Amino acid sequence: MNRIFGSSTGKPKPSLQDAIASTDQRASTIEVKIRKLDAELAKYKEQMSKMRNGPGKNAVTQRALSTLKQKKMYEGQLAQLQQQSWNMESAQLTTENLRNTMATVDAMKTANKELRRQYGKIDVDKIDALHYEMEDLLEQANEIQETMARSYAVPDEIDEDELQAELDALSDFEDNEPSYLTEVTAGPDFLDEAPHVPANELSNAPEAAPKAAISGS
Repeated sequence: MNRIFGSSTGKPKPSLQDAIASTDQRASTIEVKIRKLDAELAKYKEQMSKMRNGPGKNAVTQRALSTLKQKKMYEGQLAQLQQQSWNMESAQLTTENLRNTMATVDAMKTANKELRRQYGKIDVDKIDALHYEMEDLLEQANEIQETMARSYAVPDEIDEDELQAELDALSDFEDNEPSYLTEVTAGPDFLDEAPHVPANELSNAPEAAPKAAISGS
């Protein structure tokens, strides 16, 4: 039987994409024919505009009508092919969306199983116990730090008024303390100050005689 009718499993079935490509190719062929018929109609229209009424013009008119009918038929076929192509593209888009949705659902199922497996290893009671244990350890560490920071030389209670009084007394003592450096650098009390001589009198004063002239006389 397979020798007569052929095997149905020998040739793979066309995919949706193949069907869309074939339909678009047929539509392109019809569009070429329609453009050719438009050119013929334009030529017939030009001829009829230059002809007078009569048998010749009537013949051209009949050919134009026949061409126009043929164009309308091709336009109908083109509209059907374009609608078929659009329907198949919509079906393809829906199929791809459904495939993506299924892949997303499968990924979510896998993630859910993994989360259940991981959370199954976690004991909430142990986590709570660990949390309380960490709190106790932190409190013990704070107590140790406070104990180590305690000062043994300073009394616990210090009167701030007494401290302020001692500070004021120390400031008064520094103000009344003599400056020994000033007394050392100052001159003796029994020396008088040098007399003040104006500058013009110094310029008019006679020069002292040389010692050699005095000894010669």
